[in-house]
This record gives sequence, C-alpha cells and structure tokens, in this order.
Amino acid sequence: MNLTGGLVLFLTIWFMAFLTILPIGHKSQSDAGHVVPGTPASAPAELNMRRKVVITTLVTIVIWAICAVVLISGWISMEDVDWFGRLEPREIPAATPAATATPAGN
Repeated sequence: MNLTGGLVLFLTIWFMAFLTILPIGHKSQSDAGHVVPGTPASAPAELNMRRKVVITTLVTIVIWAICAVVLISGWISMEDVDWFGRLEPREIPAATPAATATPAGN
C-alpha cells in the first residue's frame, strides 16, 4: 500500500465511522423540551461535534491500523478477492541463463 492508498483508505474509514458515530447520543430539542423558534423539533439540543470528531478519529486509527497490517503483510491480496477472474495472472520472471549456468570448472 502506497501513501495515496493509505490516505484514501483512512479517509474512507473516517467518513464511514463519522456517519455511524454522529447519531449516537443524539438528543433533539423536542426531547430536551425547548424548541428554538425557526428550527425543526428534531434539531440537536447540544452539538458535541468536537467530541464526536475525536472519537471518530480514534476509532478510525484502530480500524485503519488493522487494515494496513493485513494489506501490507499480504494475508489478503488482490488475487484473493478476484472472485470473477478479471485480473491477469501474475507471471513469475524466468531465471536468466547467466544466473542458472554452472561454473566451467564443475
């Protein structure tokens, strides 16, 4: 995994985690009993955005580290997830004649 791939993976996981964590602990204005005029009753009573961003980042770091270890170690490769056979098979380079030749004295 290169730098760009790692960054894209991190941001993808971050946004998925953020959208999952965002509604946790949501208390609407109607639940709090005080609806500000001009806002919907379902609007949040208190917005703890900084706390949710920090929690999202910490969760993302853990999930990203696990994904990075699995991808970098080679436990799962592109060939493992090629269920439809669309990737070309990897060709192992043939050994050059100079590398396989035996010394003249043997």
